Amino acid sequence: MQLGFLQNGLESSPAKSVDGSFRKSSSVISASTVSGASGLAKFAPISRRVLKGLKDYGRKLVDLELFTQYLEEWISENLNGDSADGRQRFSSPFTTDELHKLDIALEGVPFQQLVRMPVFSDDCDDLLEDQYLAAEDFLHAVIIGLWRTFWHRSGPLPICVSCPSYVGSKFCSVEKAISRSRARELRGLALISKSENELKTKWDQVVEFALFKPETLLDNVFKVSAGTICEALLYGFHILVSRSLSKISSVNSDSVFLLILDSKCGAVMKFGGDLGKLDLLNSSNPYLSVGEWFKAHAEISLTRVEPIWNRLGNANWGDIGTLQVLLATFYSIAQWNGPPRKSVASLISDHSLRLQKRRAECCIVEAENALVPYQGGTEIVEYDPDELSFEKRAWRLKLKHNDILILDDPQQGQKSFQIHESLVGGNYYLYSAVCLDHPSQLLTLYVGSHPSRLEPSWEDMSLWYQVQRQTKVLNILRNQGILSKYLPEIIASGRILHSGPCTKESPGGRCDHPWCGAPILVTSPVGELLSSVIANEGSFSAEEAIRLCRDCLAALRSAAMANVQHGDICPENIIRVIERQGTRNQVMFIPVSWGRAVLEDRDSPAINLQFSSSHALQHGKLCPSSDAESIVYLLYFICGGTMQQQDSIESALQWRERSWEKRVIQQYLGEVSALLKAFADYVDSLCGTPYPVDYDIWLKRLNKAVEGSADKGKMIEEVAITLRLEDAAESSGASGS
Repeated sequence: MQLGFLQNGLESSPAKSVDGSFRKSSSVISASTVSGASGLAKFAPISRRVLKGLKDYGRKLVDLELFTQYLEEWISENLNGDSADGRQRFSSPFTTDELHKLDIALEGVPFQQLVRMPVFSDDCDDLLEDQYLAAEDFLHAVIIGLWRTFWHRSGPLPICVSCPSYVGSKFCSVEKAISRSRARELRGLALISKSENELKTKWDQVVEFALFKPETLLDNVFKVSAGTICEALLYGFHILVSRSLSKISSVNSDSVFLLILDSKCGAVMKFGGDLGKLDLLNSSNPYLSVGEWFKAHAEISLTRVEPIWNRLGNANWGDIGTLQVLLATFYSIAQWNGPPRKSVASLISDHSLRLQKRRAECCIVEAENALVPYQGGTEIVEYDPDELSFEKRAWRLKLKHNDILILDDPQQGQKSFQIHESLVGGNYYLYSAVCLDHPSQLLTLYVGSHPSRLEPSWEDMSLWYQVQRQTKVLNILRNQGILSKYLPEIIASGRILHSGPCTKESPGGRCDHPWCGAPILVTSPVGELLSSVIANEGSFSAEEAIRLCRDCLAALRSAAMANVQHGDICPENIIRVIERQGTRNQVMFIPVSWGRAVLEDRDSPAINLQFSSSHALQHGKLCPSSDAESIVYLLYFICGGTMQQQDSIESALQWRERSWEKRVIQQYLGEVSALLKAFADYVDSLCGTPYPVDYDIWLKRLNKAVEGSADKGKMIEEVAITLRLEDAAESSGASGS
């Protein structure tokens, strides 16, 4: 099974590596690379005889000179490229595409190395000590930056940095080695997985190893010597042997990432192999046996040497050399701690939002092929038409705190809203605001773009779905009397009023003003996105997961009364709302973003490789149980289940087929709650069929579990009040499906 956190193509597609060689993408991110607590790869069973032999080899293989004698010539042949084309045989473990994706995902992540790397000049112990302190701080910055970005924003770090003096030696911190005047004895730095049960650090806790040779790595030719590679491989071999003999390590992998660093540059090596194929009979000369094993069974890949620190001693965080270290450490952490809670793809998707914000800050207008900076207004979002030429002003609207926006609602007339703050909402503009007529209630305000100004891009279509089409869907629900506290309520919808004369020829038209006709949608309530809740607080408890399931099913049941299906259930489209009721807080989960809702057969739902139903992925349509199936995937995710970042519809369907067939999801949810497991079994029986979900019976069971008694377990109240309102969708700019 491929985790493929960064992969973009199919497993069989060729990918170009950093060194220019070609190989299959499936070798880039294999299950053995990033498995760990997720248990995606397993060691083959090892007999007691083999374990005893490995323990003996691990104890005997400590002489670097002997080890180098048996491997240096073979390493040199592969390193220098004695093949016909002269190409280096040790290809890079990473593709350029992987590094590029990680670079975009880490935009704005505050990696900070506090201890600068001094440049090596003379043989000085003080300088060497400073270099080790800088290398230690660099690796710590890598760990904390990656862990806080992808796994948990708070809490203790599960990994620390410690140093050995030789293969098999004890570990200590750099400061402790310096205090004992033993800095020159250090050979590198190891990323260590912390263990509550072990007071002393052992080699089977090594997550990643960095061979640090400040003065001799590059030989002034930006090239790793064969001797240096042999030394790194000796440490790598010892780490794999220690893992295989470990009684505490939960890592199930036969590979390890090794960093090779000096005071300026570095390279990354990935080393692995099946230790079960090691010839243990030749115990009289273990170096010969291990040398033959390396030549026949070891898998070694090596990046080019790239700069890491500049001349001031600062790490170049956006450069190739540092990205290689970051990517290797990312995979190493995932190998030990499981896949990240926040995927690389989700961070990459935020790139479009950052671009939009940048365009709003420095609007892109066409004025003699130049970028013209744009100075926005102050509090009131109005401008004097005599001061600026509207043809050369950007139409995208960026609102700030305390800005006042005037909305023309066809049903309610003019209404004024004051912006409270900008919210994280994907590739559209989303704000919290208050109506000046009722300033005590916080509302959600969506800002769209006029249909005639939409560009043929995904970002602009997202605006249309989130504003115009969501307005239509919410109006349909309201006009059919569907009101529920588990559904967003439409408060107002209409268009922005601008100052000065408006020369539009029809009510649905627009004049030359850049904001004329821009649609606005105001809804209630305001909440925190479920994706942010998970990123900040971690997995849900059984009680929280059951409540989320109950609330979402209540919303889907209400929408089903109007023959509406959501079509895009995912963590980014559910909010958590906390309301104060007396002395306690009332928590609710509400599905939002109904712009991709399916109203009739010709409507197509959104496609989400992680959370869409199998029927939606395969046919581009929803079946009656599609939203419920998405909720099952959502429950699996929020309870801590492993969700692979899929790279194609085909791989997403294969994951679903395997998961349902082997009952992976049901078994995992069963460890959380028997009720959630039963619900997953029920949905499994409906997947792809024309049979509807029996919301009533499941709401009764879930509500009983949430409230704690049958008396309180009454049905979710649905207030069916016939509202004699005209269809406001068309008049508010929400016409069209």
